[in-house]
Amino acid sequence: MKSKYCAIIAIAFLLFAGTLSAQTDSTQTGKKKKKYTMSITLPGGLSVQKKDSAVTKAGVIKNGDDDEKNEGKKDPKFKTGMTIFDLGINILKDNTNYANPAVKTFLNVPAGKQNASLFDLRQGKSVNVNVYPLLVRFKALHTHGQRIYITSGLGLQLYNFRYDQPLTYTRYPAAVTLDTISFKKDKLALDYLNVPLMFTFKTRLSKDNWLVYGGGLTEGYRLDSWTKQVSGPRGKVKQHDAYGLADFNTCLTAEFGIENMFRFYATYQLTSLYTNGLDQHPFSFGFRLTGI
Repeated sequence: MKSKYCAIIAIAFLLFAGTLSAQTDSTQTGKKKKKYTMSITLPGGLSVQKKDSAVTKAGVIKNGDDDEKNEGKKDPKFKTGMTIFDLGINILKDNTNYANPAVKTFLNVPAGKQNASLFDLRQGKSVNVNVYPLLVRFKALHTHGQRIYITSGLGLQLYNFRYDQPLTYTRYPAAVTLDTISFKKDKLALDYLNVPLMFTFKTRLSKDNWLVYGGGLTEGYRLDSWTKQVSGPRGKVKQHDAYGLADFNTCLTAEFGIENMFRFYATYQLTSLYTNGLDQHPFSFGFRLTGI
């Protein structure tokens, strides 16, 4: 028992001497010393704690506040020059009323073919690409375990729809027909200039791992639309036209993943692709290869 008390007195003396020495060094150099909490456990369960002790350069122990300040310097309030790149596939959600006279006029195909199956896709080849090279990010929340970002900018949304059936879009008159030959490639492509508004949340899972999730909206303007057909008899035929497609679109967006490991994205177009009675809404999903 006596030796235990002696050990406690000796440690207390050393802590006091260390504090006195550190205060003397601080006074001499005029430099501010960092704070830490020291905990020493003795045999028998006794412990001695010394809080808010000054340390020298040789023994700096960073606390949580220091870590957060360093993270804040690496993660500024506003940031530009970031890029988002998505690669995925398209699915068409078809809400068309095929009894609509305007739809029947546009679909120059047999009556038995005037249904949603006319636009069946080759899913693996119906590709969606989104590229946002000009982004501005605002950090709305920064804590040790949580981040919230608001991002906007400018980018491109690219749709490719590869059809199962030999569809041909004509300009004069504007219509869709079933061709008499088979195609190696038969697609409709659309390019939109997009302005996104995205909310990104990051929750700390461990020291270096963050759960990333979020959503938002994009507003797009159709820059171009065209068809491309490749066949033996005709070779490659590419034709640009509006084809009754809407000039603007609005999409919901979402993402989920683990930062620096993997991310998934999804978009759903709230507005129809067409203005001529066809009511088709692309749903796209895939991998987010670079993100906020």
